[in-house]
Amino acid sequence: MRRFRGEISFFLFCCFGQGGLLRFLYFLPANRPVLYNIFMFVQLLSEYLESLEVERGLSENTIEAYGRDLEAFCEFLAGLGIKTFEEIKRTYINRYIKQLHDENYTPASITRKIAAIRGWFRWLLANEVILQDPSLSIELPKLSKRLPKVVSVTEIEKILSNHLNETESVIMELLYGAGLRVSELVGLEIPNIDLDSRYVRCFGKGSKERIIPIGEKAKKSIKNYLKIRDFYLKKYKLATKRLLIKENGKLMTRQDIYVFIRKQGEILQKHISPHTMRHSFATHMLENGADLRVVQELLGHSDVSTTQLYTHVSKKRLKEIYFSIND
Repeated sequence: MRRFRGEISFFLFCCFGQGGLLRFLYFLPANRPVLYNIFMFVQLLSEYLESLEVERGLSENTIEAYGRDLEAFCEFLAGLGIKTFEEIKRTYINRYIKQLHDENYTPASITRKIAAIRGWFRWLLANEVILQDPSLSIELPKLSKRLPKVVSVTEIEKILSNHLNETESVIMELLYGAGLRVSELVGLEIPNIDLDSRYVRCFGKGSKERIIPIGEKAKKSIKNYLKIRDFYLKKYKLATKRLLIKENGKLMTRQDIYVFIRKQGEILQKHISPHTMRHSFATHMLENGADLRVVQELLGHSDVSTTQLYTHVSKKRLKEIYFSIND
């Protein structure tokens, strides 16, 4: 890949953004010599984001988050009057991190934003767009390992007994009963559900495939829902393979599921999310004697240390139960 010249206008890229810059280019006179360079600049960013999917297998949601993080970083640099890659110094990156702290971003969010910046500069260096990586040795904030928020079995039963319709019942059975991530649930397709063998096949982070067994209640819920789904297919003349379809014929989104779970949290007088259901699935499995490695496989964790967090939750809950009985 050919290197950029120092005079490429980094400022224009930052101000207009990828989509906006392309619209800006459309109105530029064709004889402007900067046109080709700016177009190549945008192409480089596009190639980097594509490499995240192809080479690293990152999910679409992760790539979008990295894109937003880099856009915010570019806006910060534009505010400093930075016009070329060569002008970007470690000092500016540290100033950006300080600004994130001042704006009360969580350590986890700041860590992700730094990861996006580091990855971008590594890619630019590897492709000879820059000669030095200004993000080297940037310190990451220390992350405290917060215990996952869970709900009790009694609270799960309270949700399930709250007159859920067919669609809502399937959502609960697959989030809690199978421990799916919300992105895995909305992306679940009919060919990846085997009711006879009672399992679902889903594709998690990095497009990693895993097989998850489902219980008799989940099987029954899916069977009941499929009748409603068939009605939606005929009514709206749909040809989708996606499992979850809304009453208006549109595909279920992550936001739809977040809204539904939040409403269930109001019943419990708790703030919960779809991931709370997944956390609860793992915690209750371990509390009932499941092997840590088995739970790791079911959750699709690449590192068992991530799964081990749930053992701490179980111990904490056991202590709470013990002291509540013996106080």
